[in-house]
Amino acid sequence: MVLNYIAVVNLLPQLSDEINFPPLESATSDGLLAYGGDLSAERLLYAYRNGIFPWYDDNSPILWWSPDPRMVLFPHKLKVSKSMRKVMRDGLFRLTKNSCFERVIDQCAKVKREGEHGTWITDAMKRAYSKLNELGYAKSYEVWYEDELVGGLYGIDLGHVFCGESMFSLKSNASKFAFVSLTNELIEKKYQLIDCQVYTKHLESLGAEEIPREQFIEIVTGHSLK
Repeated sequence: MVLNYIAVVNLLPQLSDEINFPPLESATSDGLLAYGGDLSAERLLYAYRNGIFPWYDDNSPILWWSPDPRMVLFPHKLKVSKSMRKVMRDGLFRLTKNSCFERVIDQCAKVKREGEHGTWITDAMKRAYSKLNELGYAKSYEVWYEDELVGGLYGIDLGHVFCGESMFSLKSNASKFAFVSLTNELIEKKYQLIDCQVYTKHLESLGAEEIPREQFIEIVTGHSLK
């Protein structure tokens, strides 16, 4: 939980107005790299393009992370259960893209997650990612049951890597439907991976795995850390 890291913030580099980050190798064992700065579109895009993402809450400054190992899904390794294949075939849900980005991020902020109190999707984060959506970088996938929004996800599209940020589900299998639909699209477009950031059992069940940060950075940036 983000709150557990407030005590070590003063030991971290503080970002200035210049859009730059410390070397990734200087991150803590949990991947905490720096604090401060802002959530401008320029800084966020620079961060994602260099394997860094913000994760914090209203009780802390902006915290920047680059964990090692990194949880990712190579699209062709997606695991789809027989029951989920049936859901995909039966046409129970309808998928749209970028039709209501702000509703998706609002719902993601409301999701209760095990071990977390409150949300890391602060109002400032909502505004920042909505701006990235306007610029064409942040994208949402919405799942509808009849005329009701019942699930979805959003993330940052780097053109060859999709950085997943959060998902929500108000009806069984709705978020999985969004995730499988996204992954199938990325397979067709020959994307290299989906960045899932950190390990969860749910992501592992879908085929995601942990890889060394160095390997992740090589894929995202096209060059090695060394």
